Amino acid sequence: MSVLNEKLVLVQNELKAPKNQWNGFGKYNYRNQEDILEAVKPLLLKHGLTMSISDEIVCIGERYYIKATVTVYCESEARTVSGYAREEENKKGMDASQLTGATSSYARKYALNGMFLIDDTKDSDATNTHGKDVSTAKATAKLPSITKDRFDKALKAISAGEYTIEQLKSTFSLSKDQEDMLSKV
Repeated sequence: MSVLNEKLVLVQNELKAPKNQWNGFGKYNYRNQEDILEAVKPLLLKHGLTMSISDEIVCIGERYYIKATVTVYCESEARTVSGYAREEENKKGMDASQLTGATSSYARKYALNGMFLIDDTKDSDATNTHGKDVSTAKATAKLPSITKDRFDKALKAISAGEYTIEQLKSTFSLSKDQEDMLSKV
């Protein structure tokens, strides 16, 4: 195992990032990017690692997404994980720069989750229906299908470690053939 992998495993096992934030509207606890960064910075220092986070705007299908990339460094080694989020068409009470900033924070949170193996399956982001009937929430959560060209690009990105199967499945509705192809990756 490389030195970077050894140190990263230690950080992943020591990291505690509790859900200290409260959403009064949805009535749930959650963690944000700042909570994760506050918890991980001392561990990076302790284990001699450095980290950077960057954003870029990418087009997937016909939508634009913020791609946040977290890179952890140790000596001449680096490990990179990306997370994606798209802006809503509009968000009441937010101007365009606030909306982009919120989307960036969300993408960065999920890139950090990927890097440090933070499981959000029980997180409110995965389970909260914001007061809607569950069947209504599922009906409004229909994902767009993905074109063959975009799917092929996504497969290449997954193979290169720049994108995950989970990110693809959470962004697009996949055909059975596409699901079968993913099972072979």
